[in-house]
Amino acid sequence: MPLPSSTPHSTPAASDPGRRTFVKTIASAGLGIALAATTRAADPATSGAKRTRYAIVGTGSRHQMYQDAIEKTYAAYAELVALCDTNPGRLELARKRSTKNGAAQVPAGYLAADFAKMVAETKPNVVIVTTVDSFHHEYIIRALEAGCDVVTEKPMTNTPERCQAVLDACQRTGRHCRVTFNYRYSPPRTQVKDILMSGEIGDVLSVDFHWLLNTFHGADYFRRWHSQKKFSNGLMLHKATHHFDLVNWWLGAMPVAVSGTGKREFYTPEMAKRLGLASHHERCLTCPEKTKCGFFLDIAASNSLRELYLDHEKHDGYFRDRCVFRPEIDIEDTMNVLVKYDTGATMTYSLNAFNAWEGYQIAFNGTKGRLEHSAVESIYVNGTDSVQGGIKTGGITTRVIPLRGAARDFTPWTASGGHGGGDKVMLDDLFLPTAPADKYLRAADERAGAASLLVGAAANRSFVTGQSVAIADLVKGLGKPVYAPMPSPTAPLPMLEPRRARS
Repeated sequence: MPLPSSTPHSTPAASDPGRRTFVKTIASAGLGIALAATTRAADPATSGAKRTRYAIVGTGSRHQMYQDAIEKTYAAYAELVALCDTNPGRLELARKRSTKNGAAQVPAGYLAADFAKMVAETKPNVVIVTTVDSFHHEYIIRALEAGCDVVTEKPMTNTPERCQAVLDACQRTGRHCRVTFNYRYSPPRTQVKDILMSGEIGDVLSVDFHWLLNTFHGADYFRRWHSQKKFSNGLMLHKATHHFDLVNWWLGAMPVAVSGTGKREFYTPEMAKRLGLASHHERCLTCPEKTKCGFFLDIAASNSLRELYLDHEKHDGYFRDRCVFRPEIDIEDTMNVLVKYDTGATMTYSLNAFNAWEGYQIAFNGTKGRLEHSAVESIYVNGTDSVQGGIKTGGITTRVIPLRGAARDFTPWTASGGHGGGDKVMLDDLFLPTAPADKYLRAADERAGAASLLVGAAANRSFVTGQSVAIADLVKGLGKPVYAPMPSPTAPLPMLEPRRARS
């Protein structure tokens, strides 16, 4: 599988004949290694103000939220000075987006081999990393060492070794890496945190957590670069890192040991035949059975997918619409995990990628009662106009059931937008010059990023060995993130009212 075109790669041209040819071809086409910045008239509302300078590495669909935020919503405080990618077509598309956004200056464009040149020439204060997961660590570390702060998409990285390298770089440079766990900021998830912090169910002893991906969004991971572990390290890292972080943050706890099982039984060549197809195929665009397949993705019919991916395949050969049943897929579609925490709490967790609906169910079992919370999400396919993590109308339920007594239903805290309304709140936290006060401490640094990804990495290792994996054996020097205060696990508890015998 070719390197995904939305993924900057830092391999120097001199060490890679293929990259030498690639760069030479780009230069001969007149694009050059760096695409010069295009200056427009200054915005009078922002001229003269000292704004934070940002560069974005990786110009696939995920980067767009950050680009639009910088150039539109937070233009008074932020400016985008550079963009970087391996794919020159997508890089130029991102620069055109700046023009559509009305940016005072169209950012310079750099191919990935010139990342260091980009930092030296454009002098960003902050580098935002939105590449394929397997390259996050490269750009995080290089940016830190160049004197920049870093904001990265989740997961922070996807192996213990890469995690150790990031932690060491933060320690060495004295800088931090911000990990954008937008689910923390979603109002209904913040409400859960608020209830847990209040002590209404006491201290939490166990958690039951089940996340469901449907056959639209879930299947989409099996079409893209995520379907191979060399890029994603599987859904335990790419997707479940959100979920593990939520529980770490909800509990204010650190994971200490993980065990689990994982398998791929749905997205397989055998399943294609069971569903009535003659075989798996290379991709949807050229599939001879596209009219029969319920998993067909019409990449040419979607303006956004066509512009981002189909129009730029010629640069790197990355297909966005690969067959979900092809044999070279090596990630799991069915996963079950047990996690132990430093507070003594335990969590049973499952992730399945072929369900009838999308969302989750979670229950916290505490010393004073039980908190049940669930969410049903709307249909989403990455790179289209659908809303990622959007909540269906009436899709949130939150209930507290005391050990004895009547249950109480909560009116959900809600908001519109991506990730249940969390994206907007998180972007305020990222880009406003003074972050809003936050008693829930939702901002996540490299310690929280590590605590989350290491659960997934440990689960992957347990899938292979069948043994429990200690987090402390994966990295050294990991400190506990700063979490909001939680109920004491040793405080006195009220005695339950006795049940009276009926006369």
